[in-house]
Amino acid sequence: MRNYFKTKGIVIKEVSTGEADKILSILSRTQGKISCFARYARRPKSRLVAGSQLFSYGEFVLFKSHDMFSVNSCDVIESFYEIRNDIIKLSHAAHIMDIINDVIQEGQSSPKSLQLLLNTLHMLSKSQKSPELITRIFEFRLLSILGYAPYVKGCIICEAYEDNMMFSFKKCAFLCKACKTNDINAIPIHPGTAKAISHIVCSPMKELFSFDVSPQVLSELGIISKRYLKDRLEKEYNKLDFLKMI
Repeated sequence: MRNYFKTKGIVIKEVSTGEADKILSILSRTQGKISCFARYARRPKSRLVAGSQLFSYGEFVLFKSHDMFSVNSCDVIESFYEIRNDIIKLSHAAHIMDIINDVIQEGQSSPKSLQLLLNTLHMLSKSQKSPELITRIFEFRLLSILGYAPYVKGCIICEAYEDNMMFSFKKCAFLCKACKTNDINAIPIHPGTAKAISHIVCSPMKELFSFDVSPQVLSELGIISKRYLKDRLEKEYNKLDFLKMI
């Protein structure tokens, strides 16, 4: 017996299999992450060609037979086509998808992560904002959604807030200079960096991308975010490193 259901979701991974088929990972609103079979999706005239592409967001009709989901049809809502035409945007989007695939488990509903992903891809494809800043915002906010938000209301020890805060990877928090003895490896950060991290962690989703930063602050956000990702997820993401040579 086949059980059909309809759900909106985005393709976060595609793997070619057989002569013309694909295995897709879809992050859906109702079912979380789903692995499913897309028969003949690689054939040029297949009705699944558009909907089975990486980054494609659409309304999928899936059915389950013999413990396997298959794609029956898909109406594309947004393809984020602009990302594929820009190597820098494409590289950032691929990096983002790597993280999403690592942190979202099969069948684990995560509507906040899905909304963040869609908003991030929209900003990458439609806005003129720096792809690097968009990615840094995504990384910090996703870690916050996952329960790894750093403490940013002030110094985690004494709760004081000053212009020249320090970031402690050991405490996952801000430290003031007076409390640095609690983590001698805490690094000093620019006031703008502290404000940017606070905004990313605490702002409503609709205001998340509503700011820009200086090159110095962007550099510091990158340094902190890369190490914070490595510490929290126990994996180093290096896909963006080659962009430094462009």
